Amino acid sequence: MAIAKKKERFFDVDIPLIRKQTQMRAYELSELNGRFIKYDLTRILRGKNMIFQGKVEVKEDGALANAYSIKLLPYFLRRMMRKGTNYVEDSFSAESKDAQIRIKPFLITRRKVSRAVRKALREKAREELTNYVKDRDTNVLFDEIIKNQLQKYLSLKLKKIYPLSLCEIRVFKIEKRKSSEKE
Repeated sequence: MAIAKKKERFFDVDIPLIRKQTQMRAYELSELNGRFIKYDLTRILRGKNMIFQGKVEVKEDGALANAYSIKLLPYFLRRMMRKGTNYVEDSFSAESKDAQIRIKPFLITRRKVSRAVRKALREKAREELTNYVKDRDTNVLFDEIIKNQLQKYLSLKLKKIYPLSLCEIRVFKIEKRKSSEKE
């Protein structure tokens, strides 16, 4: 006796952060729960090569991809680097309103600078970012990074130490979500 084969279908997945919809393959909608999705934001951001990664949650009405991480691609950063400049990068954990997040800022100076200036830039960036994210939730932060608001704020603060040619958040991802009281 022949066993009936299941056929994979495409299911619509909404990405509310960028107001787009994409499709994922599965046998049933419930199988999508907990899966990760990658979405290229290069066209939306007009050439800024960024990858969005979201975790799919299935609700009664459909599937939603909640933001998990945003990463700038390395070849975009290599393209921005010029001879006669220095770069400053850092990696640290910070507490936001609803999660613990990992932030990796990437800064490029206009000219070669001393190690003391690079250290001052790194420390000031860490201080400003931890103060900035502690009273905001992650969805707002992801939105501000995509709209370049967080980078602009940081660049204006760091300009007092040394003017930058590029101020970006290279990686922004959720390490651990805080469990809320209602759960």
